[in-house]
Parts: sequence; C-alpha cells; structure tokens
Amino acid sequence: MSLLPDTATFHERVQDCFVAYRGHGVSLSAVDLEILDAWATADVPFEVIARGLRKAAENALWDAAEGEGRLRSLKGCRRDVDAEIAKWVARTAGRTEAATTEAAEPFHVTRHKKLVAAIKKATKPNVPGWLARLPVPGDFSGGDRQEALVFHLLLRALPFPKRRTLLREARLVVEKAKAMSAATKRESLRFHRAALARQAWAMSALW
Repeated sequence: MSLLPDTATFHERVQDCFVAYRGHGVSLSAVDLEILDAWATADVPFEVIARGLRKAAENALWDAAEGEGRLRSLKGCRRDVDAEIAKWVARTAGRTEAATTEAAEPFHVTRHKKLVAAIKKATKPNVPGWLARLPVPGDFSGGDRQEALVFHLLLRALPFPKRRTLLREARLVVEKAKAMSAATKRESLRFHRAALARQAWAMSALW
C-alpha cells in the first residue's frame, strides 16, 4: 500500500504507510530510522513491510484500552514486520527448490486459503454466498485488494446500527489526525474501517 508516486523512496513509502495505519502524523526517532534502514536492506517487496505494519496496527487496536489503540513508533512494529519478512523469505526460498511442500506454495495462495477459512468460521452458519466465488489472487498485491474487498462486504453485512457506530468510530479517529495528506487520510479511514469490521466479526488480526 502506498499513495506516493512511483518515484518515492522506500523510506518515504514506509513512513507514509505507517502514518496511515497509525492514524496520526509522526516523526521517526533515531532508533526508528535504524530499523527502517535494516528493512530497506532486507531485499523484500515493500508490500511485505506494509503487511507487517498493518498487522502491528491491528494488534494495537485489538489489545489496547479504549482510545489508546495507536502505534507509537516503528520499533513497536518490528516484531510483526520481521515475522512477515521471515515468512516471505521462507516461501520464496521454497519455490526455488521445486518442492511440493507447503513451503513451496506462494504466500498469496496460502493467504487466500486462510482468509476463506477465517470467514467461514466467523460467519457460520450463515456463510455468505460470495465466498465460494472468491478467486485466488494472482500475486501479493492482489491479496491486499481481495482482503480490502472482503472486509468491505463483511462491514456491509453487519446490522445497520452496529455498522453506523463502527463507521462513526473510524471517522472520528481519522478526523482527529493531524499532519496527514487528504490521500493518506482516506487510506487511514479504509484501514480503520476494515480493522473494526474484523473486530466486529471476532476474526483474528491477520494470518
């Protein structure tokens, strides 16, 4: 995820992504910059880093006390980002070995299977009909788009009073934000809506 132009640096894209998920502007500390430099040299797609940041942000929303679910620094995201890097590296290495084990399966395929299983569990016994028609995405970015679509549909499936409350809560978080561009605020709103929808359906924070 990034709303910056293609010419943006890796550091700019990560900071923009972090701001959107955090829901507030931020200045990176010296420690954060060291962590960011390490991620930049890890030689993994930006989307892998973004997924780790998103997971950390969702965990913060789930675990913190009301009104305190906000990331403080990149240091607080390091464990989740490093875990996503490790998973991506392991699966990439597995594909080069021409193996038939799970490690050789592209991550976006495994991710799709886990997403479908999580939705079935959360919505049982009223599993939505569209789930059976959900295609396997072709790549990592396609998986991101699919998750965004799925949680939009799950949000719409909530009872109207609950959906209205959730949308108001997400909007208030973003309206209080400062030092964010209009585009980043829109992305932040999409993230918070999806994260709160996941909470409403009692689904684990990513997989």
